[in-house]
Amino acid sequence: MGDVAVGARSGHDGEEHRGHPAGVNGPAADDAVTSGSDSGGPEGGSTAGGPPRARSNGPGDPAPRPKHRSFWKELPILVGIALVLALLIKTFLVQAFSIPSDSMQNTLQRGDRVLVDKLTPWFGSKPERGEVVVFHDPADWLAGEPTPTPNALQKVLSWIGLMPSAEEKDLIKRVIGVGGDTVECNGTGPLKVNGKALIEPYVYPGNTPCSVDEQGGQFTVHIPKGYIWVMGDHRQNSRDSRYNQGDKNHGMVPVDKVVGRAIVRAWPINRWGTLPIPDTFDQVGLDQQSSAAAVLSVAPEGVALAAVLPVAVWRRRSAMKTESESTAKVAAGSR
Repeated sequence: MGDVAVGARSGHDGEEHRGHPAGVNGPAADDAVTSGSDSGGPEGGSTAGGPPRARSNGPGDPAPRPKHRSFWKELPILVGIALVLALLIKTFLVQAFSIPSDSMQNTLQRGDRVLVDKLTPWFGSKPERGEVVVFHDPADWLAGEPTPTPNALQKVLSWIGLMPSAEEKDLIKRVIGVGGDTVECNGTGPLKVNGKALIEPYVYPGNTPCSVDEQGGQFTVHIPKGYIWVMGDHRQNSRDSRYNQGDKNHGMVPVDKVVGRAIVRAWPINRWGTLPIPDTFDQVGLDQQSSAAAVLSVAPEGVALAAVLPVAVWRRRSAMKTESESTAKVAAGSR
């Protein structure tokens, strides 16, 4: 006579009772449990000769495992998070730009991709001499230049910062002078800032630092606060501040038009490298004129201090003299 299934435990029907007669209350029979019902009953595991019944979860049964979302259901969420992060990075941290011309050779070649730091301007950082900066077209410098027409995918990628924007009219040049500086070019050079000649190893080979022409290559300019003077490294192939002196800003770029500083040449990979400030802008005396301007700005305060100081000393001495006389009178009256 075969075994009779009297219960179900952990999914093994009748395994504990194999070899024991039905109805014998042995240890194995005591261990046989169902989901809160007597074995063999109508609500138990299975009846003799019948199929096993589905169990209901009792208080002692483990909780069912949660179902995980499939990869294809989670993919749109992951893509959405990536797009938001890319948009935030583009807006507040860094953005990629493509070099459209040869005006910055050999520092930058046509087609290079650079990463521009957009974070530090949020903390009040201003452009410095020697930096390579990207700025919005200040006064139609790019008038007449062809603008490429991006497709839908390029528009999306440029909007989130994964691809340089083709619609924004931006330029990239090197900062030569900042507010308070005097920049001048005579003959073929050298270029001078505040009377100091610049040694410019970044200028395109074969170019002269200054251009001898009547369109703006010879100049002496004084830069007001809030503006910068920019020039390309390919001096004889760059329409920069020199050749836009007839615009409303006299060829200068307002600081609030600056997008940020180009810090890394990221693509192509064989041209990867940083874009540091050249040592020529660290030479002693370059800030001499700016320092003189700072002294002049505090001169009125110094004159006021010099005028007030003698009066303060005279009043102090008068007060001490009066106090001494009063003390002497009090001493004489007490005698």
